[in-house]
Amino acid sequence: MNTASRPHRNFYGRRKGKHLKASQEGYLEEDLAALSPGPVDWDVNPDRVPLDLKALFGGKPVWLEIGFGGGEHLVHQASANPDVGIIGCEPYINGVAMLLGKIRKANVDNLAVYPGDVRDMFDVLPEASIDRAFLLYPDPWPKARHHRRRFVTEEHLAPLVRVLKPGAIFRVATDIPDYVRQTLEQVPGHGFEWLAEGPDHWRVAWDDWISTRYEQKALREGRVPHYLTFRKK
Repeated sequence: MNTASRPHRNFYGRRKGKHLKASQEGYLEEDLAALSPGPVDWDVNPDRVPLDLKALFGGKPVWLEIGFGGGEHLVHQASANPDVGIIGCEPYINGVAMLLGKIRKANVDNLAVYPGDVRDMFDVLPEASIDRAFLLYPDPWPKARHHRRRFVTEEHLAPLVRVLKPGAIFRVATDIPDYVRQTLEQVPGHGFEWLAEGPDHWRVAWDDWISTRYEQKALREGRVPHYLTFRKK
């Protein structure tokens, strides 16, 4: 895909929030470039050349976290799974800075970080290259007229299916009942099967789960987490 065929994409979330701490500015300046998965953005990869994941992670299985928030789960999984390479995508630069601080403390080296829209990452991931994907507490876009902005729509699910390997696992966590509804309506129609045999399969967190700050906020406010597991057919 060349520059002339670049699709127009609206972005509705936040790119940056409150003022960053000096230490966080330092993390971004000193650490972020070295954690790049390769050329993703259009201005440095106008022909959309696929990323070389074997060169990046040495042939390890590759996981993808879509919108990693403050990075708690991403670093937790990297620490617990040193035999896996994990790519995290997050356009909110404050969250990226928080993640970089956690990476320093955990001293993990099997992570790559893209500080941007996962749709651009989908453009450069090779077909059937990802073994597992996570969508954890995504922006709920609660107003009905904004539901088309949610991740669980054709615009995001179609390219996600393309980059996942057959049999790959897709995990979704959310505390918003209507997001659960839309997820269960849309995801199975895009080549996934829902792996649930009883209520505990969506009420109880995964064995390797770490509760994130978003989940803790939801619990404090009385909302109930749901843990949905899908497999690409």
